[in-house]
Amino acid sequence: MSLAQSSIGKKVIMGLTGFFLVSFLIVHVSINATIFCNDGGQIFNAACYFMSHNIVIRIVEIGLFAGLIAHVIQALIVTLHNKKARPIAYHTTNNNTNSKWYSRSMGVLGSLLLLFLVVHLSDFWVETKVALYTNHEHNTYTEILETFSNPLAVAIYLLGVGSLLFHLLHGVQSAFQSLGLNHKKYTPFIKQFGIWFSIIVCGLFAAMPIAVFCHWIH
Repeated sequence: MSLAQSSIGKKVIMGLTGFFLVSFLIVHVSINATIFCNDGGQIFNAACYFMSHNIVIRIVEIGLFAGLIAHVIQALIVTLHNKKARPIAYHTTNNNTNSKWYSRSMGVLGSLLLLFLVVHLSDFWVETKVALYTNHEHNTYTEILETFSNPLAVAIYLLGVGSLLFHLLHGVQSAFQSLGLNHKKYTPFIKQFGIWFSIIVCGLFAAMPIAVFCHWIH
């Protein structure tokens, strides 16, 4: 059995692809945060233009999708492997004794997150790519103002961000553990880092649609 086919190898792949996606979140939320400059979208649109036209970013984007697909596939493999190894669930009176509810619900949260990602890409990413390949100017800032003037769009976006929050609360710490980067001396710090990273990133993601809908950004 190869390393990639072993249970340890599968977890390592999950951890590596997870870290890759976390790096994407940092870049993405940093660009989103420029919208709070409230300068009519000048800095935000400039950042979006750079991301969509820079050849290096576009190559990395391919790697991002490959990493996302690998992460989803590996998550399914690990989930099926765990269920096969333990077909009968343990009987317990309190499931929270050893783990949080979101740790046991990563499959559901991941599925919600994947559905949200499809909606998110269709709302923003596709339009950007169409404009790029047809040589049309695209104003992402204006599109965001229009999209998040709709309360349904805001609700869907916040639901997706909520799923991301609980996914990260478990996933960041789990990624370190999957790669063997856990130690009694550093684990408490890793846990706190995972919690604050998840809250800050998801808080910034959630703040944008709320600010637009409340007309704090215009």
